[in-house]
Amino acid sequence: MKYDPYIHHRRSIRLKGYDYSQAGAYFVTICTHNHECIFGEIIHGQMALNDAGRVVQTVWVDLPNHYPNIELDEYVVMPNHVHGIIVIVVGPDFKPAHVVGAGFKPAPTTTRPDFKPAPTTRHGLPEIVRACKTFSARRINQMRGMPGAKLWQRNYYEHIIRNENELNRIRKYIINNPMKWDLNRKNPNRNHQ
Repeated sequence: MKYDPYIHHRRSIRLKGYDYSQAGAYFVTICTHNHECIFGEIIHGQMALNDAGRVVQTVWVDLPNHYPNIELDEYVVMPNHVHGIIVIVVGPDFKPAHVVGAGFKPAPTTTRPDFKPAPTTRHGLPEIVRACKTFSARRINQMRGMPGAKLWQRNYYEHIIRNENELNRIRKYIINNPMKWDLNRKNPNRNHQ
């Protein structure tokens, strides 16, 4: 089918006018292309990573070495997706949530219709997620002997974490995700109860 911008356009799921490089915590979910289960399997409620899953985990954990303005919180690599919390740290007054005794500063959600990001060297969430997807896909495709193959879905899901209660709820969701795999809608073999 020939490209038709009225049919093939992609709407952004991002919050319009929001600066995704500002300080705050973001819950991210990245899914494999066609929800293919290629990172391992769930065995007795625990994720057993295979080689591809270990690559994804290594790339995820290494992100702060490439983006010094971020810190990582809870994450899990699942058979066909990754859940994680990325904390963007900007300015001397921001204290990350995982530091004992520190308060949690949620991502502000005010937007401006005239928003234009200021030129800066800090890296935003879209670039960080893109890097994770690119680095891991390149390595996994090399392992599989499939250079250029699609590994990830084109987009990703993100949620701006607004307060400490929400942060704790999302942390719990991430931690419990492997135990609830049988009911997960991303599981192609889920139990439909």
